[in-house]
Amino acid sequence: MRTGKVLLGILGAAAAGVVIGMLCAPEKGSDLRKKIRNTTSDWADQVNDLLHSSKEKAEELAHEAKGKVNKMKNDLS
Repeated sequence: MRTGKVLLGILGAAAAGVVIGMLCAPEKGSDLRKKIRNTTSDWADQVNDLLHSSKEKAEELAHEAKGKVNKMKNDLS
């Protein structure tokens, strides 16, 4: 859990840095808003992909563990 909090903090700081950098850039407001919208959309897609792959990996590990427990039960019987 501790690693998750650190990772979340790093991601939040990086996001804040990007937003501040974009706001300080000499661009037209409409271009900047479009750029922010595209960037946040990309980040949302990446986070969604990461969550999906993490869920799949957790399910895979749970299935593996269940198989090992069943094997141990059979070996003890």
